Amino acid sequence: MNKQTRIPLYEALIHYKNTNPISFHVPGHKSGVVLNPQSKNLFQELLKIDATEISGLDDLHSPEGVIKEAEELLAALYQVQESFFLVNGSTVGNLAMVLSVCEKDDIILVQRNCHKSVLNALKLAKVRPVFLEPDYNLEWKTATGVSKEIVERAISLYPDAKAVVLTYPNYYGMVYDLKSVIDLAHYHNIPVLVDEAHGPHFIIGEPFPASAIQLGADMVVHSAHKTLPAMTMGSFLHINSDRVKRDKVKDYLQMLQSSSPSYVIMASLDLARNYLAAYQRNDIEFLQKEISNFKKELSTVQSIKVLEYPSLYGDTLKVTIQSRSKLSGFELQKRFEEKSIYTELADPYNVLLILPLLKENQDYPLLEASRKIKELLAEIPYCPIEEGFIISTEKISELAIPYEKLSNIESEIIHISEAAGQVCAETIIPYPPGIPLLLMGELISEEKVKQLTQLINTGARFQGGSCLDSNQINIVKTS
Repeated sequence: MNKQTRIPLYEALIHYKNTNPISFHVPGHKSGVVLNPQSKNLFQELLKIDATEISGLDDLHSPEGVIKEAEELLAALYQVQESFFLVNGSTVGNLAMVLSVCEKDDIILVQRNCHKSVLNALKLAKVRPVFLEPDYNLEWKTATGVSKEIVERAISLYPDAKAVVLTYPNYYGMVYDLKSVIDLAHYHNIPVLVDEAHGPHFIIGEPFPASAIQLGADMVVHSAHKTLPAMTMGSFLHINSDRVKRDKVKDYLQMLQSSSPSYVIMASLDLARNYLAAYQRNDIEFLQKEISNFKKELSTVQSIKVLEYPSLYGDTLKVTIQSRSKLSGFELQKRFEEKSIYTELADPYNVLLILPLLKENQDYPLLEASRKIKELLAEIPYCPIEEGFIISTEKISELAIPYEKLSNIESEIIHISEAAGQVCAETIIPYPPGIPLLLMGELISEEKVKQLTQLINTGARFQGGSCLDSNQINIVKTS
């Protein structure tokens, strides 16, 4: 019998619901009996499985029953030593990964276009981060991944580095030669931690790229909710080698995650694992055909370009549309929303769509969406992009002011145009994708000033940057 057909935690919750329990425990909605009447039709059935750690439902922080079985099935599917359910998103996985491999003042090599949660982990750990600038793709006008040559140079400069932290794929589904980077780090006995938030489905195989797990990464985080049918905040953490200490990882997970984890989120993770495990070759063929038809429809629109991955190798669930008109990516995104088409993100040039991991004969309105987009853009004239992408020239860098001194700095506000050469006193994050443009304590380069100005002018949204609406920025006061 194929054990992957089991859904142990979900099955236990359904059994619990079917007993018609009388609750004298938390949560306060008492299995959906006590709730705001306005939400009854939408919430009541769901709340019947929003349970707590009672007999038969196990405990996420010390699993011995159905949660343990569900996590073992997850580890077996991904072929790793141990896997964990995360109910606080991939953020908590990134925090646990970084904190578990280092001590205060340790050197950590970090891909610069990482998620803000990785940077928060470095700050919490009070380490000395060394940032590795990724390569850039000029057609896509976006950062990709770090090269083996940059990592090799960084290791030679910082031979005592305790870990390499990488992002794979990038937000747009682009991949790079991760295997050679992992092999290089392992040659120096340095563990590799990979934020593979957008690649939990890669283990399906072709046409998807190889997973960081299959390429030998030591720890990997997956946002199951991004491309698998799991609820928001549902993620996985996998341990894949003996270079990391499992007990330390577990210790941080129980510190960082809620002591009252959502059983609904955990059940959705159990279901998502089962969905992925049952994915077949006929499902892949159906999915590829649906995606191909969708992209073919869009390719007839003169004012946009559907980008293709270098060497045609990347995540096919991601479709990036680049403007070939005077509309920015942000303006395209707004136009789509007028027709109730909601995309994942926009940048000055592109709009990113994340497609569903469909199975054979599942219906999804891809054709309807493509036709709406065609109608929206039918009268928009073609206009080639003239502005070039701004590329950073600093390949390996550190913070100008280390973490322990940042709490004592004084700041002042200046116009963005005067910021080059100053030290940034705030972290500025275009969101989405949540990849910081400027870090608190980082030297502001001329390239960063130009990128920030461009993002503001084209309508980007930010986390941080309290004065950006007046074209001002906080810098470290020098006198």
